[in-house]
Amino acid sequence: MRVLITGAGGQVGQELVRAFAGHDVVAATSADLDITDRAMVLGAATSLQPDTIVHAGAFTAVDACEAESDRAYRVNALGTRNVADAARRVGAHVLYLSTDYVFDGTKPAPYDEWDVPNPQSVYGRSKLDGEEAIRASGCRHLILRTAWVYASRGGNFAKTMLRLAAERDRLTVVDDQIGAPTGADLLADISAHVLRRARADESVAGTYHAVAAGETSWHGYARHVIAYARGLGEALRVADDAVLPVPSSAFPTPARRPLNSRLDTRKLRDTFDLHLPDWRIGVERMLVETHPVRQPVGHPVQIAGAAPAATATRAP
Repeated sequence: MRVLITGAGGQVGQELVRAFAGHDVVAATSADLDITDRAMVLGAATSLQPDTIVHAGAFTAVDACEAESDRAYRVNALGTRNVADAARRVGAHVLYLSTDYVFDGTKPAPYDEWDVPNPQSVYGRSKLDGEEAIRASGCRHLILRTAWVYASRGGNFAKTMLRLAAERDRLTVVDDQIGAPTGADLLADISAHVLRRARADESVAGTYHAVAAGETSWHGYARHVIAYARGLGEALRVADDAVLPVPSSAFPTPARRPLNSRLDTRKLRDTFDLHLPDWRIGVERMLVETHPVRQPVGHPVQIAGAAPAATATRAP
């Protein structure tokens, strides 16, 4: 199978390249392929003749999207339409990575795939436009909505919390936004699994929610990261009881964040026979990978029997 991956230089894109390593992978960074250039995208698809396009290319800087709305819509909406049209032209499957930001975050329960989107930010609206472009194109597709994505490479929330915890005696962290931290490696493994199934069974096409199991707030996330890193031997100034919860209003941002970013993954799990790991497992493994200090007994970082990089497993 020939797989074209857009946005291959990003955190998720790099994990997608790993997840599809057993295939003929064309890894296109934003410098390699400008998805806003329709002629370039159509030409690349015609030349490469991919069987599958994994579309991870996006403008994901949420607050910057508010100030650069033209760019957000060009990349996330128009660029996605170009990819979808190219896929239809060459008969390729498309997997499009979308976001919890398509919802307004006011639902008291996790969002499922049948809930009506109501984005409250430029980022959310542009990604929803991308979803609609995929569906309208008529290409064979899967859409995976995800949330709170992190990766070992580059910066992430956990690394920021640990840096601040080493510098300060007190931290304040938002506690009224709820979601499930989801590793880029997990998302990439899910993508590879569902695409293999979709190529054999077109009835599974459609939209799915893909996040790690469980839920927490940013405050709970920070406390877990700090406590776990301390157990690994990290020298941190802040005490556990000095990580204090505050509302979102304490940290005003240009873009409105959904208070509820919980996504119901039952459709994904049932359709593709998947067991999704608790969010703590991926976060703890990432902490061990990025902070190479002695691992104490009682801090497992992998599911027994799982492949070294795989964090999504088939349900028994």
